[in-house]
Amino acid sequence: MTGQPARAHHSFSMFDFGSPTDIEGTVQEFRYTNPHCFIILKVKGTDGRLATWMLEGMSPSNLQLDGWTNKSLKPGDQIKLMIYPLRSGGTSGMWNPQSAHFRDGKAVATGR
Repeated sequence: MTGQPARAHHSFSMFDFGSPTDIEGTVQEFRYTNPHCFIILKVKGTDGRLATWMLEGMSPSNLQLDGWTNKSLKPGDQIKLMIYPLRSGGTSGMWNPQSAHFRDGKAVATGR
């Protein structure tokens, strides 16, 4: 008997796809890694305090279709993007690559 490779993937049910939210902040880190890319973003809350948001994205191969590379974002970049927040209300969410723009309005990447 030989085993088959395990092919598992987590669910995205933790994200509230019915409540897209715009978020703006400073990139602390951009992780262009498999199986999912992440943006760690410092965001100023309505109370003026900074919060760290861990934003999950697609795989690098999917992001490449939208023009992303491992150099698309660097620490210190000011960006605005649309996310689907956690249902729990925590400081995390899933980001939409087509919605990501620098503070000056320029798209982070263009593709498709």
